[in-house]
Parts: sequence; structure tokens; C-alpha cells
Amino acid sequence: MANQAELSASSYNKNSRLTHFRRKVKRLERDILRMGALVENSFRLSHQALFARDLSAAEAIPLLDKQIDRFYRQIESECVMLMTLQAPAAMDSRLLGAFMQLVRDLERIGDYAQDISEIAVKLFPYPPHPCMAEIEEMSHQARAMLATSLVALADLDAEVGQRMKQLDSIVDDAYHNLYHILANQRDIKGVVEPLLLMALLIRHLERMADHATNIGQRVSYIVTGHR
Repeated sequence: MANQAELSASSYNKNSRLTHFRRKVKRLERDILRMGALVENSFRLSHQALFARDLSAAEAIPLLDKQIDRFYRQIESECVMLMTLQAPAAMDSRLLGAFMQLVRDLERIGDYAQDISEIAVKLFPYPPHPCMAEIEEMSHQARAMLATSLVALADLDAEVGQRMKQLDSIVDDAYHNLYHILANQRDIKGVVEPLLLMALLIRHLERMADHATNIGQRVSYIVTGHR
């Protein structure tokens, strides 16, 4: 009877720890999606600052970036704690590891959004360049990729994650085309600062699309276990 009671108690404790672990993971998932919503908003504001020349949008981003950074540090810390203290199974370790990489991608997108808002303010004094319409379309594509990757995360949709590379190729093509135009522009009148800023801008957008692709692929890895 004593052995049976001990086994029952051990089984209860194990199930209790597992339930506690699952609750922690669910909370992490919710926090990652909240962080993703902040990053989406930051990207939207940077787009608005750049193409609508909206100073108030640019000024709103630093506060958002601080919130994004807080989520990043908190989520990473909780993942490390769960991995070291809870001794999760292999599949759960894979999940936590993917979470840590995923929030790093989100944090980088947030940083690029802030960088773009700063570029937008520096471009305010100059007339819009003829390439701005194409850059705006590139920004739309990158934003759509971020939204798609976050939907894939919310739904744990591995197929959407795998399609992200196809979407990324569209942004890559736009980057190479725009870079070629800017690099080969002739008869430049006045200062070259706007061209330098736009070259940096399209590079930021291309990197944001890369990080969105990473998020989608990490979702696929969470679901399937395959890279």
C-alpha cells in the first residue's frame, strides 16, 4: 500500500509539474503574440512616417521600442528559466529554443522600424525621390510578410511558414532593382544625402523581410521538428 501511495504521489507531482509547465508555455505564447502586435504597430508607424511624412508617427516609435525590448528580455529570461529549472522533454526544449530565436527576430524588426523612422525625419527636407513609390510597395510587401508570419505563429501553421521564402524573394528582387537604380543614378543635383538614406532604407526593409521569413520558418520547425 505504501509503495502504491508513493507511486500515486509521484505521478501526481509529475502531472502537476507538467500542467504548470504547460501553463507557462501558453503564457509565453501569448506574450510573444503581444510583442508581435507591438512590432507590427512600430512597422506601421515607420511606414507612415516615411511615406506620409508624419512626424508624430516617428515620435511614437521610441516608446513602442522600449516596450518591445522589455517583452524581449522577459520572454528570453523565462525561456532560459524553464529550460534550466524544469528540465523539459526534447520537444519542449525545441519549442523554447525556437521561441528565443523568434523573439530575437521580432526585436530586430522593431529596431529597424525605429531606424526607418529616423531616416524618414532626415528625408523630410528633401522632395520625394521618383523611387519612393517603388520603395513604398517594397515596404507594403515586408509588412505583409510580418503579418503573415505572426498569423502562422498564432495558428501554428507550418505551411504558411514554408511559403515565406517565396514572399521574401519578391522583396529581394525589389531591393536589387532599387539598389541598381540608386547606385547608377547620374546627373545628381545638390547633396547626395537622400540617395544614401534611401540605400540604407531599402537595406533595412530587406532585412526586416528576412527576419519575418525566419519567424515563419521557426513556426514550421516548432510544428514539424524539421528545419
